[in-house]
Amino acid sequence: MKRYETLAEELAQSIRSGVMKPGDRLPSVRQASRSRGVSPSTVFEAYYRLEARGLIRARERSGYYVIAGSTSLPPEPDAASHPAEDSTPVDISQLVFAVLESSRTRDVVPFGSAFPSPFLFPMARLARAMASTVHAMDPWSAVDDLTPGNAGLRRQIALRYLADGMQVHTDEIIITNGALDALNLCLLAVARPGDSVIIESPAFYGALQALERIGLQAVEVPTHPREGIDLGALATAIERHRPKACWLMTNFQNPLGSLMPDQKKRELVELLTRHDVPLIEDDVYGELYFGARRPLPAKAFDTNGLVMHCSSFSKCLAPGYRVGWAAPGRYARAVARHKLTTSLSASAPAQAALAEYLSKGGYDKHLRQLRHALSVQQSAMMQAVVRHFPPGTRATRPLGGYFLWIEMPGEVDALEIHREASARGISVAPGPMFSAQHRFANCLRLNYGHPWDDRAEAALATLGRLVAARAGG
Repeated sequence: MKRYETLAEELAQSIRSGVMKPGDRLPSVRQASRSRGVSPSTVFEAYYRLEARGLIRARERSGYYVIAGSTSLPPEPDAASHPAEDSTPVDISQLVFAVLESSRTRDVVPFGSAFPSPFLFPMARLARAMASTVHAMDPWSAVDDLTPGNAGLRRQIALRYLADGMQVHTDEIIITNGALDALNLCLLAVARPGDSVIIESPAFYGALQALERIGLQAVEVPTHPREGIDLGALATAIERHRPKACWLMTNFQNPLGSLMPDQKKRELVELLTRHDVPLIEDDVYGELYFGARRPLPAKAFDTNGLVMHCSSFSKCLAPGYRVGWAAPGRYARAVARHKLTTSLSASAPAQAALAEYLSKGGYDKHLRQLRHALSVQQSAMMQAVVRHFPPGTRATRPLGGYFLWIEMPGEVDALEIHREASARGISVAPGPMFSAQHRFANCLRLNYGHPWDDRAEAALATLGRLVAARAGG
């Protein structure tokens, strides 16, 4: 991360945490340059980024001042969830399909979408890489790399792991049809119909659908909106249910946006290792961090091959290419066999194009631009929630990803809000679609992965009015 990005994120965190409050004057560029030991241009760039995010504003001949902070953001949810302790059969797909169907057209304001804007990605450069690699592809590569995937792409992924201090051999990496394929293959490798699998509460609906399709029992464990799953409750659930696996998102969890601290990830892996319970780690948002460095996955603390790390390029580089991967540790052979009998292979041209793009450089520059755009859009949406939603509304403050989790005043029904918003051309993701127990009836997941403009502002204002009417406001 460049110096100005590091400085901007340090200041943004001070503003978000309330150390710096609205109205406070930032150090002058000269003062900040001297005290931080950086050039004035570095300070100017950091202040520019904070201004673009709506956190500070320049006053002519006066300096820069904080205009948004912890006091101008919605209060955070302050406790972990409280799911029932029993295991639950899953029946969620009909609701998920209905919600996703409502956000498919371009005319809809996509607050309920699972994807960021396609205009945030280098699609033209990827297309050129695709064209050049298809022309030069060795015909035998389509056969040689069939199940494990493109050798060059696996090497590039291994190099990304290495840059984070992790030794993951290319032979362990299996290219898949997106992260969801990787996650499902890992689940098939360790669980059978009737088995129990631990998930977060709330959980990614894709995990719920996977459990439903295979006939598995979901064990929902309390999860905190900032720091992820409750390890004490997890230990109790393991003792009680003897699960075959845990399916968790340790970095910027969908839908909460929670980020598990490194020490907690270490303790998570130690707990699962003691009980010999494999972890299926969904890490598709790990590259979308707003801080100084990429948060490590739980895989970084695994010394026994128990963590099955899964990710993809769909959320951070190439939506629609459907190229993901699994690094399943000791389960690599079982995952490869399931892939051979199910999806067989991801697109060979797409894999070759991504390998070419990664080898030429530019990926990290793209990621910096993407993270900045998402951070700016998050600030805009959070401040709009304060302006338009009724008192009693709470919202998470993710340090990455592109989802906000909104808790509406208790009497508001998220499914009714979803129906009313859909009729007005606005999609939202209602809380019950993230729980096998159909909990979170007063919650919404909102996507800030699209550019904030007048249309988005007007849609959120409409949404706020609908919530206020249901809340009696």
